[in-house]
Amino acid sequence: MIQQLKHMGINPSAIHCNLSQEGWREQELNRKEGRLSDNGTVIVNTGIYTGRSPNDRFIVKTEENKDLVDWGEINQSLSEEAFDLLEKAVKKEMDEKELFIFDGFAGADKRYQLPLRVITLKSWQGHFSHNMFIRPKSEELSNFKPEFTILNAHSTDIKNWKELGLNSKVFIILNLKKKIAIIGGTEYGGEIKKSVFSALNFYLPLKGVMPMHCSANIGLNEDTALFFGLSGTGKTTLSTDPDRRLIGDDEHGWSDNGIFNFEGGCYAKTINLDPIKEPDIYNAIKPGALLENVITDDNGTVDYSNGTITENTRVSYPIDYIKNIEPSEQGGHPNNVIFLTCDAFGVLPPVSKLTPEMAMYHFLSGYTAKVAGTERGITEPVATFSTCFGAPFMPQYPTVYAELLGQKLKTHNAQAWLVNTGWSGGGYGLGERIDLPVTRQMLTAILDGKLKNTDFTPDSNFKVLIPDNIPGVESNILNPRNTWKDKNAYDERAKELINLFKKNFVKYENFGNFSKAGPD
Repeated sequence: MIQQLKHMGINPSAIHCNLSQEGWREQELNRKEGRLSDNGTVIVNTGIYTGRSPNDRFIVKTEENKDLVDWGEINQSLSEEAFDLLEKAVKKEMDEKELFIFDGFAGADKRYQLPLRVITLKSWQGHFSHNMFIRPKSEELSNFKPEFTILNAHSTDIKNWKELGLNSKVFIILNLKKKIAIIGGTEYGGEIKKSVFSALNFYLPLKGVMPMHCSANIGLNEDTALFFGLSGTGKTTLSTDPDRRLIGDDEHGWSDNGIFNFEGGCYAKTINLDPIKEPDIYNAIKPGALLENVITDDNGTVDYSNGTITENTRVSYPIDYIKNIEPSEQGGHPNNVIFLTCDAFGVLPPVSKLTPEMAMYHFLSGYTAKVAGTERGITEPVATFSTCFGAPFMPQYPTVYAELLGQKLKTHNAQAWLVNTGWSGGGYGLGERIDLPVTRQMLTAILDGKLKNTDFTPDSNFKVLIPDNIPGVESNILNPRNTWKDKNAYDERAKELINLFKKNFVKYENFGNFSKAGPD
């Protein structure tokens, strides 16, 4: 390994490769990078940055990818010359230092598996990588050859960052041609995870595989379901079901064989973590897991309600720390594809069926709403549109992913649904949020196939197909207009949201006829 690093231009003082959970823990404690909670879980602080730095993420623009990447505010371009200088700076920062190395895989389907190597200055970042990616067997390590490498040197100090085309001293840069990512100026572990995700999101569509920011589970009848949704929509909560095995909670691919998880672990938010509402996550926080930026008392007891350092407190853990999982991290072609939205306007139906064209429309829209009143000066719901329910990690044009979705839905006869986990009977501050048990009842009806023989009525505003009845659910709530006392007020709010949808979709109106599948 030392020789391999020297061949790359890195001359470390020592290396620690592919440690066990006990080995990572020993390094973290000896180097004073972490401390223990009362149950023996290591706690680390991620430094100045406690979340991702999207404004500091770049992709190297090359002749090969110049026409493939959707360049702009999200996928910012960087020259090959600037990258070469930054890569040299990162390698120089690693010289004569102890390095921590993790070798593993991204992608449970071996046909599309990406062998990767993560090299870091922090032992806990190696541990994070060990938790998050697929851990190789001992025989796989003997002749391991990485195809993608991440160099993470958080202490790299770039003084001429403006001249190089950066926005600050922080940088997360993907070189898709050289199959390498370099990270500097930030310790946040999520940058490692999302760099690999972004790389796969570029490479896999070229092979006909659809990469997805979604969770997935599989039922007793071996039926697979996908759950797309932005933060706050209930993606993690609703995909966790005692009667269904978890395939993965965040990143998947859809190949001609079916669904496969990209990861070997979970990276869950812990702010206000409740052991009753989210027992799987709570029980996974044990030795081997890695807690980030949480506050404890003098005895090491974690206060999950304390956001003093950040509201983005997190835990990473191997997926097998959850009991009810699918060990292969793979499933067949999905029977159901569920888009989750938290509609704070209170005008979308709690559940509706989508045609493939409607599914492509809502996939490109990626709608949810921020709850009004949670930010200073905001008194109305704020609509948020994130293409493909994961715009920050999708390097290619959104229509590439949408076309793949449409093809997969039609080829494999998968049914798409839009489920609103937001408000009914009025918007935020007027109506009530749809009860979680009611949403679960509706999801169960979908997943158990109880709506196959149900009649559906097009929504007069959004065109989506509303079921006439769902077993165990009061029929009156299925059409949102019925739940508003003031019908005129409902109509006005619906028009507001329709206008926001249309304004957002202008950039895709030349993409097929899918704008016609949305509201008029």
